[in-house]
Amino acid sequence: MSQDTRTYRIAGLPGDGIGHEVLPAAIRVLDALGAKHGMSFVWELQEWGCEYYRRTGSMMPEDALSILAPADAILLGAVGAPGVPDHVSLWGMLIPIRREFDQYVNLRPARLLPRVPSPLVPERVTGLDLVVIRENVEGEYSRIGGRLYGGTEHEIAVQESVFTRRGVSRVMDYAFDLAGRRRGSLASATKSNGIVYTMPFWDEVFADRAAAHPDITTSQYHIDALAALFTLDPTRFDVVVASNLFGDILTDLAAAVAGSIGVAPSANINPERRFPSMFEPVHGSAPDIAGQGIANPVGQLWSSVLMLEHLQEAQASDDLMSAIEQVLDDGVMTPDIGGTASTEDVTTAVIERLGAR
Repeated sequence: MSQDTRTYRIAGLPGDGIGHEVLPAAIRVLDALGAKHGMSFVWELQEWGCEYYRRTGSMMPEDALSILAPADAILLGAVGAPGVPDHVSLWGMLIPIRREFDQYVNLRPARLLPRVPSPLVPERVTGLDLVVIRENVEGEYSRIGGRLYGGTEHEIAVQESVFTRRGVSRVMDYAFDLAGRRRGSLASATKSNGIVYTMPFWDEVFADRAAAHPDITTSQYHIDALAALFTLDPTRFDVVVASNLFGDILTDLAAAVAGSIGVAPSANINPERRFPSMFEPVHGSAPDIAGQGIANPVGQLWSSVLMLEHLQEAQASDDLMSAIEQVLDDGVMTPDIGGTASTEDVTTAVIERLGAR
């Protein structure tokens, strides 16, 4: 980023399915926002993903990471397509970016947006505003393991989890710091009553880091009980820290409790800023509605809000979030959340709201 011109170099990865609809929507909105706030964006779009895989046998080229590395941030649409196994698309694109760029914090907020209906009764979700911090580069999602005796009754599948003191400590410290900037409460997801090595280790590191942050109120929950509380009493939570697998499950549950996975954002953050961070909606490629013009752009736009926060453009970030909320409050919503608007309708309405202030 040029400090004089506040020009940001953004790598845009539409990916697959509705990614080709929601990412262009975000680009239009961000360009309008930039004109208002004295910023400009240089968009470097890459057509990688499942179609690229079908043509080349790889989700992205061998030098993809060196192409992405100079960017100030990465804005991703969605990845996945029928006919391409999910583990191929995930391990061929998303996970290499997360790991090689050491994006060890996955941050996913969940709160009620105007007029987006929660499946829970109002008294259970009024005031919902939580953030899940998911460890993003190790844990249960490792490539250590294998299979033996394939196709026989003796077939074996082994998958190893990897938890390091460095990896667990740093994501917990991030969560403690975030809790200190919010309401001062941090909950840890564990399963130390059933997973005998990694989860007691996780608990021990949590206790160690809690001692270094005495101003933060802490609690621990077994993951099964925590999942129940996310539906029975979600407003009790402020910040939750979890391993890669537990955090993955909890964040989709939190998005559903807040009303729709279609509006949920996420950030894959390298806090030290040695590498670009990546911002993406949670909703996936939604091939069943791709090309129909009804994809919900809110998840992509809210992910753009998180990107602006990371770029330290707080005023622009707040402005965009306010515009999103006002458009929803006006009832301009796509069918997945009960409206009749198109992707274009929502995008245009957000741009108009930005220009109105």
